[in-house]
Amino acid sequence: MYVSHLSLVDFRSYESVDVELVPGVNALVGQNGQGKTNLVEAIGYVATLASHRVAGDAALVRAGAARAVVRTRVVRGDRASTVELEIASGRANRARINRSPAQRPRDVLGIVRTVLFAPEDLALVKGDPDGRRRFLDQLAVLLVPRVAALLADYERVLRQRGALLKSATALRGRGRGTRRPAAAEPPPDDDAPEGASSPLATLEVWDARLASLGAEITALRLQLVAALTPYVAEAYEQVSAGQGEARIAYRSSVDEALDPDGAGGAGPAPGETVPGGDGPTSALPGTPALEQRMLDAMRVVRAKEVERGVNLVGPHRDDVVLTLGGLPAKGYASHGESWSFALALRLASYRLLKDGAPAGLDSLLWADQWGPDGEPVLVLDDVFAELDVRRRERLAELVADAGQVIITAAVPDDVPALLDGARFAVHDGTVTRVEP
Repeated sequence: MYVSHLSLVDFRSYESVDVELVPGVNALVGQNGQGKTNLVEAIGYVATLASHRVAGDAALVRAGAARAVVRTRVVRGDRASTVELEIASGRANRARINRSPAQRPRDVLGIVRTVLFAPEDLALVKGDPDGRRRFLDQLAVLLVPRVAALLADYERVLRQRGALLKSATALRGRGRGTRRPAAAEPPPDDDAPEGASSPLATLEVWDARLASLGAEITALRLQLVAALTPYVAEAYEQVSAGQGEARIAYRSSVDEALDPDGAGGAGPAPGETVPGGDGPTSALPGTPALEQRMLDAMRVVRAKEVERGVNLVGPHRDDVVLTLGGLPAKGYASHGESWSFALALRLASYRLLKDGAPAGLDSLLWADQWGPDGEPVLVLDDVFAELDVRRRERLAELVADAGQVIITAAVPDDVPALLDGARFAVHDGTVTRVEP
């Protein structure tokens, strides 16, 4: 798989630009502020419907424009597909696939697959849990695009349950019989029990929905962590030249609620995977067991949830624990070690996407197999400038044989000699192919 063409209209700093890319290495070179990252951000957006730089879409539309348009052509084997996304301010985004309107933007997911390395990746190691959760979820969507619908359903139910908890908290503070103004009431739901007048009266219905969806997400994440484990260990060893053992594990907020003294995943537990042998661990908890545990955990924390008005257990509060040499990477790893770990996570993702289902795992994640030519596009956004010479050379060796690598750099010397290929000069809103 490779991206052969990128066209932008009113995206970020670009009024209009067209770029013809090639298989192998594509280096986009230009000084800071010239728009290099905007180009790879657009490619990543088509793959994930999200920016790696900002949380919302408003910043993607050029100042003064009403909408931005991103078009890509991707080639897989002997077949080419065109994807167009219209990013609008103040209304829903639109999508086209091979010039035909898509029912919804997420229908384009899976046509383009990318793994993007960026300076922001350091937050995977040093930052908050939400970044690590997002890392797993985006990888799951790249593997199986329909997981995006599952995540959207979970977020919707989470918001509804959260609104009920806030209403219950307000009523509790004012005393029974005092209702919150209608404008602050949670939105109505067709499946709520008839005659239910108190927020708490419908809470069990939402408990069941949240537990059902949450268990599916947790099961998928556990599968992913188990599958990534050997890849992360191998990639870290390669990037760091064997300086330390990198491990990843899943820490569950459900386990923390049910077993507070167990540290929620400090060792092998129902909600955590650990490295083991030649592949992922066996005996991962199934979805029904995870669903029941989440229901049990919600009952345990019910009083605290009503008191605080927030959802306290579920995959939205879980974490991925990163350890290096047996110690938490966050807080103990040096800057260079943190960079190596972040690179290892991205390399592991790339290799997992390229290789497909590991032996011994059977879940929704592996139901759709890409087969040949499904290798993701590798994008390295100003990464080499952040690395010392040793790590720069090792990373270049590890990605040199990828089907397509797109690199951004401020100066040509930031691109390792091993990654020789097509060069593009990026300057003042233009992108020009530089002949050797």
